[in-house]
Amino acid sequence: MTDYSRVERLALCDLFDQLGPDQPTLCGDWTTYDLAVHLYVRESDPMAGPGIMISAFADTTEKRMERAKAKYGFTGVVDKVRNGPPRASIYGLPLIGHQLNTTEYLVHHEDVRRAQPSFTVRTLPAEQQAGLWKGLKVAGRTMTRKATTGIVLQLPDGRSTVAKQPTNGRSVTVIGEPVELTLFCFGRQQVADVQLEGDPAVIEELKSTSFGI
Repeated sequence: MTDYSRVERLALCDLFDQLGPDQPTLCGDWTTYDLAVHLYVRESDPMAGPGIMISAFADTTEKRMERAKAKYGFTGVVDKVRNGPPRASIYGLPLIGHQLNTTEYLVHHEDVRRAQPSFTVRTLPAEQQAGLWKGLKVAGRTMTRKATTGIVLQLPDGRSTVAKQPTNGRSVTVIGEPVELTLFCFGRQQVADVQLEGDPAVIEELKSTSFGI
């Protein structure tokens, strides 16, 4: 079975090399350099990790990111991301690392691709799409829990899963390929190539909701 976390990792690093450090991403005001160093410290710096998930430690993470920039530079950071996490890192464990990184690198690859003015929607292998769909049945519920409406995720062939139970009878059906549903659930509603079905007002509310972790 193909390790798509590595496929996306390598493709993203190649894109970093192509674009350079100062290009926009879909991660707020982060540049490509910021995103690259985020990926590096996430996997390689235990002191930076807590601040990625817990806002109280965010200042420490920011300082560790700036330290990595000063030490390695953009090219060095990208090379470290390309080479993968240290063996001692949880992300370096074959099974756990694959589970933690498969969606992470896909989403961040698209964060860079779709921030460019002339991006195209990729056609992913069926095996990769199937893996994303399987993951959405868990991750979709986690990532959309802050939504104020119900959410049903539906594939073009009609298969569906409930990501969020209806709230006060309000729900939206989001239809698309697994990669697009993944992007939608991870807060990239504005760039996800999906069809939304439901009350127009509820749809607009959902499109502007910040999901987050």
